[in-house]
Order: sequence, then structure tokens, then C-alpha cells
Amino acid sequence: MNTPAAATAALTLTSLLVLAGCSGATPSGGGMPGMDHGSSSSATPAQSADANEADVMFATMMIEHHTQAIEMSDTLLAKDGIDERVTALAEQIKAAQEPEIAQMEGWLEDWGANAPDTGSMDLGGGMMSEEDMQSLEQATGTDAARLFLQQMIEHHRGAIKMAQEETGNGQNSDAVALANQIVESQTSEIATMEELLATL
Repeated sequence: MNTPAAATAALTLTSLLVLAGCSGATPSGGGMPGMDHGSSSSATPAQSADANEADVMFATMMIEHHTQAIEMSDTLLAKDGIDERVTALAEQIKAAQEPEIAQMEGWLEDWGANAPDTGSMDLGGGMMSEEDMQSLEQATGTDAARLFLQQMIEHHRGAIKMAQEETGNGQNSDAVALANQIVESQTSEIATMEELLATL
């Protein structure tokens, strides 16, 4: 009389195993909305997150680029005697780029991407050298404001070029959307900085 009970137990165990297997093997892009992130670390990043090498490179390089822009802004904001229009611009740059850094860092984590070593990477035009950063550190007053604007215009142009490369080669829709946003916002900021330069 034990055979039916054993068969029932075996059937129940089999059903549980099947259910457990299904819950951990949701295909990429399937299942419940918002549930894909949990499986991205064990799947191929480019497939699970719809991100390709260009997306990873864009996020990694732009994080470095934004980080330096914030450092430049902080350097200027620590100075006295700076035109308030220029300090307002520096605050605007920080307010825009700090959340973008956090967003891109989150993407890299979601994509399961190991960020490449940017120390040996050509970050493109616009990045300031150590000498450039020291010059900004040492400058004062109107000279500092003018130098900041000149450097940031060059810096923005480099970011725009990087963003345009992403719009042409990227695959992840969120990353491409951010790249388009960077092109638009930083092109506008360049125009503002050029106007400011003409009045200092």
C-alpha cells in the first residue's frame, strides 16, 4: 500500500523542482516587468542588458570625463572673487553631471560589466592634463573665471564627441538617450560659456 503514497510524493517533488527551475530560468526580456536585473549578473551582460561594447565604453569614459568636470567646478567654486554668472554655471554643471555619474555606474553594475582601466585609455579630446588642473588651481579672480570657461568649453567639446560616437555605435536605448541629452545640454552650455567669455 506504500506505492501510491510514494508515487504521490515523487510527483510532488518533481513538480516543486520544475517550478523552482522555472523561477530561476526566466529568459532575458521575459517574465515580469522589472525582474530582469536580478539575472543579469549570471547571464552574458551584452545580451541580458541589451548593452554592447560601445555602451560599456561610453559609460566608463563618460564617468571619468564627468568626474573631472566636477573637480574643475569644485576648484572654481572654492575661490573668492569669481563672477556670479560663472559660479552659477559651475553649480549647474555639478547638478547635471553628478546624477549622470550615478546613473552610469548603476548601468555598469546592472550590465555586469567590469569597467576597463581608464588609466591606459585615451579618453578623447577635452580632458585636462595635470598641468591644466594646476593652472586652474593657481588662478584667481577674473583670470580663474576666464580659464575655467576656456577649459570647460574644450572639455564639453570632448564629451559631445564621445556622446556622438555612442549615438552612432551604442545599442542600449537608455545610454543612447543619455548621449543625446549630453550633446544637447553641453552644446547649449558651450554657447553660454562663449557669451560669458566675451563679457569678462
